[in-house]
Amino acid sequence: MTSSNIKAMIQCDSYKVWETVLAVEHYHTWRSDVSKTELIDEKQFIEYSPNGYSTTFTVTVVEQHKRWELDVRNSHTKGHWTLVFASKGSETEIDFTASVTAEKLSIRPIGKSVFEQTYLTKAQTQFITDLKKFLD
Repeated sequence: MTSSNIKAMIQCDSYKVWETVLAVEHYHTWRSDVSKTELIDEKQFIEYSPNGYSTTFTVTVVEQHKRWELDVRNSHTKGHWTLVFASKGSETEIDFTASVTAEKLSIRPIGKSVFEQTYLTKAQTQFITDLKKFLD
């Protein structure tokens, strides 16, 4: 399993950041890598990329306005995301840790690790970039 962590400051109060991130049914309005979401129930949803690729998320921890954790699975990877929200006056710090294991790669371990790191870095960076653009 490969892990990646990024921290970012969002120029917005923590309440609005929290509400935006947890309103998964609206992801298509601000996330460039999501075309739609499908709510399964209060703990599970599916994101679809612009080309129709699906990723299922299962919420495992919710600490109101502080912490959101999810198990993540698609046809290539499985993993876990943890987002921690901290109010810093009129700004919000997001501490985003993601871990993933490639499931269907039949290549050398180093190639698998490179794939996992690339996948994580791209997903986290895009999420934060889109969130900042939407809220700033």
